[in-house]
Amino acid sequence: MVRSDSPLQSNDEVDQASHRVTVGAGSAYDLFLTRHLKHAPIVRAPSSPAVVDVFMAQQLEVAAGVKQQLQADAMRLPGVRLLPGRFMVIHQAMGMPAKRCAQAREHLNAFVEDAKRSGWVAEAFVRHAIEGAAVAPPGYPAHD
Repeated sequence: MVRSDSPLQSNDEVDQASHRVTVGAGSAYDLFLTRHLKHAPIVRAPSSPAVVDVFMAQQLEVAAGVKQQLQADAMRLPGVRLLPGRFMVIHQAMGMPAKRCAQAREHLNAFVEDAKRSGWVAEAFVRHAIEGAAVAPPGYPAHD
């Protein structure tokens, strides 16, 4: 998120020393940006829900976080806009200890595939008002 009058038009333009980026301390976005930003300083908000309030209060240049949270904040605050696209994706997963037998791994993979194929995952997104998330395609990625 940036202010409406910001010259920034894409995520690729953010990594400059003059663009302070607000992020929730310890979040996945914090970890990702700490590793990937080379020039833009990071300002850590105490939590992810507080990112936009810190961004506004401190007159910072960029707020980074969960797209759905930023969209909700953009609807409640005038004078801000979201940059198009995304700067990272968080893939969700299920797993089990590596020592489990092949049959257990096959069972977990079958459970996940059935949950996707049956529509259970997509219905859960609707039930919990999750917007912007996508169900992974069949077989993506099944690791042993």
